[in-house]
Amino acid sequence: CTFFSLDSFSTYMEQENDWDRDLLLDPAWEKQQRKTFTAWCNSHLRKAGTQIENIEEDFRDGLKLMLLLEVISGERLPKPERGKMRVHKINNVNKALDFIASKGVKLVSIGAEEIVDGNAKMTLGMIWTIILRFAIQDISVEETSAKEGLLLWCQRKTAPYKNVNVQNFHISWKDGLAFNALIHRHRPDLIDYDSLRKDDPVTNLNNAFEVAEKHLDIPKMLDAEDIVNTARPDEKAIMTYVSSFYHAFSGAQKAETAANRICKVLAVNQENEQMMEDYEKLASDLLEWIRRTIPWLENRTQEKTVNDMQAKQEDFRDYRCVHKPPKVQEKCQLEISFNTLQTKLRLSNRPAFMPSEGRLVSDINGAWHTLEGAEKGYEEWILSEIRRLERLEHLAEKFHQKAAIHESWTDGKEAMLTQKDYETSTLSEVKALLRKHEAFESDLAAHQDRVEQIAAIAQELNELDYYDSASVNARCQKICDQWDVLGALTQSRKESLERTEKQLESIDELYLEYAKRAAPFNNWMEGAMEDLQDMFIVHNIEEIQGLITAHEQFKSTLTEANKEREAIQSIQAEVQKIAQSNGIKLSGANPYTTITPESIDSKWEKAMAMVPLRDNALQDELNKQNSNDTLRATFATQANTVGAYIQEKMEEIGRISIEMNGTLEDQLTNLKEYQKSIMSYMPEINKLEGYHQLIQEALIFDNQYTSYTMEHLRVGWEQLLTTIARTINEVENQILTRDAKGISQEQLYEYRASFNHFDKDHSGALMAEEFKACLISLGYDVENDKQGDGEFARIMGIVDPNGTGAVTFQAFIDFMSTETTDTDTADQVIASFKILAADKNYITAEELRRELPPDQAEYCIARMAPYTGPDAVPGALDYMSFSTALYGESDL
Repeated sequence: CTFFSLDSFSTYMEQENDWDRDLLLDPAWEKQQRKTFTAWCNSHLRKAGTQIENIEEDFRDGLKLMLLLEVISGERLPKPERGKMRVHKINNVNKALDFIASKGVKLVSIGAEEIVDGNAKMTLGMIWTIILRFAIQDISVEETSAKEGLLLWCQRKTAPYKNVNVQNFHISWKDGLAFNALIHRHRPDLIDYDSLRKDDPVTNLNNAFEVAEKHLDIPKMLDAEDIVNTARPDEKAIMTYVSSFYHAFSGAQKAETAANRICKVLAVNQENEQMMEDYEKLASDLLEWIRRTIPWLENRTQEKTVNDMQAKQEDFRDYRCVHKPPKVQEKCQLEISFNTLQTKLRLSNRPAFMPSEGRLVSDINGAWHTLEGAEKGYEEWILSEIRRLERLEHLAEKFHQKAAIHESWTDGKEAMLTQKDYETSTLSEVKALLRKHEAFESDLAAHQDRVEQIAAIAQELNELDYYDSASVNARCQKICDQWDVLGALTQSRKESLERTEKQLESIDELYLEYAKRAAPFNNWMEGAMEDLQDMFIVHNIEEIQGLITAHEQFKSTLTEANKEREAIQSIQAEVQKIAQSNGIKLSGANPYTTITPESIDSKWEKAMAMVPLRDNALQDELNKQNSNDTLRATFATQANTVGAYIQEKMEEIGRISIEMNGTLEDQLTNLKEYQKSIMSYMPEINKLEGYHQLIQEALIFDNQYTSYTMEHLRVGWEQLLTTIARTINEVENQILTRDAKGISQEQLYEYRASFNHFDKDHSGALMAEEFKACLISLGYDVENDKQGDGEFARIMGIVDPNGTGAVTFQAFIDFMSTETTDTDTADQVIASFKILAADKNYITAEELRRELPPDQAEYCIARMAPYTGPDAVPGALDYMSFSTALYGESDL
């Protein structure tokens, strides 16, 4: 491609045609130019079967001049005039000069008359103009001018050679090493460069000139002695000679350029494939971790004790705080890598990356959503299980306590009910036995409620799936069976006593009254002691205060209870008084009850001793609940602070994502500093996790001081970190797009400003009508007419291929960059391979290894399909299908 414009070339020509000044500086230059230009002209004229000897004489009639121009341009000039008159010659020369001018060259001070008159300086100037236009102008390296491009080409080719430093087209070539280096670089078989000496320039120059003439078909255009003996060789002569070397090696130059293009394309492809492999591995590892973790979270194997479930809770806390956070980072990195890869593929004109089945970002998000659902269910299950087991342990303890009290009461009752003492008793004794039995029946009826309570507790333990239900059921069944036996025995003994009662009528009313009042009082005391020892479990201050209130109410009844105790004891005292006053010898035991005054006093003292113990237990629980309330308030204060911080930062990131402050690099730096600032807040999150752990260890299940839960704040924190990481990635992708597409900072700023202006709701996307308005503001003709609607439909098909009706900023700048820049295409890569293959329709492994770096050559060989065309040879490879596959036009 030619980067030397015609205007700049013409200006350069005006400067270069100042022949008088050049030739006056050094007359030896005219000799060098004459020899060089003559040789150059003959190298082309011999193709037409002619030569020149005297440059100004042989061009005077214009015939050979027109022939030279036809040979070097490949075009036909107007038919020359064959007459020998001066006017014919001037007309021919004018035709030649007009042709030169038609190629965009301004001829300064050169006219047909001077050429016809044999003006040597003007003739040499004209030939130099022709050389510049047809031999040098098209030479360009890295968008430089012709002269600079040729010089840069020489510098690059000779850079590896010692004692060669090409800085110009005069003295840099005097020692001859630069000419030899050029030949050796392209044809090392023709030159033994290491044998050349810098202090022998004539030998060096002659060696190069002879090799070039013999093997490269470059005629000798200079004499070694003329160059060595001139202080400063003629620049134009050197340039003309060197341009012949450039054109001789142009095939190699084209191959090098083609190889560079292919290397660039393959490097992009290899990098993209590595990113794809990295994504697939990271996605597979993350999905495998999720696959292994979900069954653990869905395992609902029940434990037997609260401690066992709390151990599971600790394992879950370790998972949330230690094992999951790195996976959150991996998931975020996976999305960033996917977005970056897609951006690079778009920028390099490659098809979008489609992960293998089940490894899409949406698949990862779906699996992650399932994981989080399992987490929530698992944590709720653990808490409910802890509550259930706590309730079970409380009920089991209560069951065994009540069962023990009942079993203690029933101990010996069967033996008592089955004895036959009434058969040998007196009437009074039988009546006493009958009354005693009535009292027992009263006591038995009083114990019916306890048996029902025991059965109810056992039933609740069964319903709550208590692990030791079998032993509870066995004990309960034993109590119930025994109770049925006692009922039957009681009924049987009562019937026996009633049959005997008709014969026995003596009764001691005082004993009977004592028995009747002592039994319920004794039962009340037993119930009171049972209540004072009753296990309790509460979850808040209100519940413990309710128990304390009930306990205080119980204590307020003790005065009346003590009066009842004293009244009962006074009955026994009255019995003793009557017996003493009447000289009655008592047997020592109340015939109607086994409850003695001593047992009543003993139980009363035990009950009174339990009261302060109950006071202390309730006060300890109140202190515990107050402590729990303090924990709730501490957690709530930190949770409210963290929640507000997360909300504030999420809003700030939303504003940052639509603002434009400074360059993209400035924005990226500011975002990363902002990210560091957010990460520095991590100790506050850890502090909150510590409070949450204390809350859970204290078995606190509610908190009226805050609406935030730890789960809600964890999700918010993870979302905050992910959002800032995604925002940074978006800016990085914009930098990638800008650099790859050659978009200036000003252009990108203009695109962003236009996009933000029409993004009224700050959603980060434009609806169709908003996008149309944005395009119109940028100068696109998408007005509401047939042509505008067609153009807009075309653009929407590019920026919104899925037809969602919304256009993201990334899709917008991709479109704008594609509209204003150029990228490599499959056709360009095919053309480059065709150069390396010497215009064949296939290429061989040997050619690839010769022209490309080893790793890229092997990359191509491994992926190219065999060529099957009619001109195929063994080992032929199909570079065309390979090139189209690079851009998604076929399968690789």
